[in-house]
Amino acid sequence: MASISMNRLAEGAEKLGVTLDSYQLNQFEIYYLDLVDWNNRINITAITDVGEVQIKHFLDSLALVSVIKDRSNVSCRIIDVGTGAGFPGIPLKIAIPDIKMTLLEATTKKVLFLEHIVKKLAFNDIEIINGRAEEVAHKLEYREKFDIVVSRAVAELAILSELTLPFCKIGGGVIAQKKGDIQLELEQSLKAVETLGGSLTKVGKINLEGLDDERYLVVIDKIKATPEKYPRRSGMPEKKPLK
Repeated sequence: MASISMNRLAEGAEKLGVTLDSYQLNQFEIYYLDLVDWNNRINITAITDVGEVQIKHFLDSLALVSVIKDRSNVSCRIIDVGTGAGFPGIPLKIAIPDIKMTLLEATTKKVLFLEHIVKKLAFNDIEIINGRAEEVAHKLEYREKFDIVVSRAVAELAILSELTLPFCKIGGGVIAQKKGDIQLELEQSLKAVETLGGSLTKVGKINLEGLDDERYLVVIDKIKATPEKYPRRSGMPEKKPLK
């Protein structure tokens, strides 16, 4: 395969305070090429243009790096809930190699891609789970075991809180990536966040060149244990959000 330029990624990462060396940039190049190759056979992502992937997938994911480093040590345990094609989990693993990353994805064809790319990039300390958050969060080996939970899922925050906070240990936190006008969504999530043992502590705006819509990182601290009945069975958080 022909080499492609990752200059936009390298320059954008520097602006986010993330320095990527040649080995890491090569990992991102491999990731991109295999993502596009697999996407020709199975639908993994709607975004395939090399420039757009660098901004909307890679840099958007790397916007979490500074928050993660501020909150925890570099060998912390992180789970990416609803990772899809590996965002933000795999870019975070490339940028911070010592983190212990778990990728959770319900769609089997996407899991097959994740298993392929994780093997190809020769990662250590990375686990892939094919399952739904509503079920996996009740397993003892995953419940309240993670320092940080990340998610780029499109669900409203009240729903997303139920799918993420049960994974988070007390003293840890959830970092949710959101976009657009989220003020009403934030207000409507407060009861759910409190019920699930969290506290909404920070909303930070992300500025990325090439992205027109407003992007935010919503940080929720885990201050007490999540009641055992949460998350409710599959589909219930979406059907009847905690509000």
